[in-house]
Amino acid sequence: KTSYFLLLVRHRYVDVSIIFVLLVCRRYVDVSTVDDATSKLIGKRITSTGASFLEAPVSGSKKPAEDGLLIFLTAGDESLYKRVAPLLDVMGKSRFYLGDVGNGAAMKLVVNMVMGSMMVSFAEGLLLSEKVGLDPNTVVEVISQGAINAPMFSLKGPSMVKAAYPTAFPLKHQQKDLRLALALAESVSQPIPTAAAANELYKVAKSLGLADQDFSAVIEALKAEMQSSQH
Repeated sequence: KTSYFLLLVRHRYVDVSIIFVLLVCRRYVDVSTVDDATSKLIGKRITSTGASFLEAPVSGSKKPAEDGLLIFLTAGDESLYKRVAPLLDVMGKSRFYLGDVGNGAAMKLVVNMVMGSMMVSFAEGLLLSEKVGLDPNTVVEVISQGAINAPMFSLKGPSMVKAAYPTAFPLKHQQKDLRLALALAESVSQPIPTAAAANELYKVAKSLGLADQDFSAVIEALKAEMQSSQH
């Protein structure tokens, strides 16, 4: 066995058998975002060959990745986790070991579910403020100084006011994660009505041709609904 580590981003629909060609290193770290069932399937296939498997989806988009500020949500082989920890520390600001395979994927979906829902609520607030005569830029500033402040609001708000959506996290990926979160919730009979409503708005945004724009472009779906309600 070699001491090399294989770090791959895998598309959800890639044939699992392809992975076996890559197992010469005997250690596999998966940093993609998939549902927990898919992660468990991949882990089972890999460990059945005698190789070790660690899922390590990340929380963070383009800028955090460039700055080495990702958050790794790992689960699976604990000895492999300890071995790759120094590498994860180079790429991220923090890491969590969450136990059994599937827990990392579930945590990522929960985090992105909250993020997607927060963005919809933020977009609603910006549009409402403008509708009642407030300056949406001031709304962003007020929020940034209060208890509900989140870096996402300060980062995305000014661009959203200008109807500009430079892509850091594509809208189509946010909608995919909401869809997977809804499936996860369904599997345990957990209602998540806010996330379900948010998912519908992201689907509308995709239908408007905004799939490759930043997920903050979901505000355009709200604008479209406002316009249609006025006719």
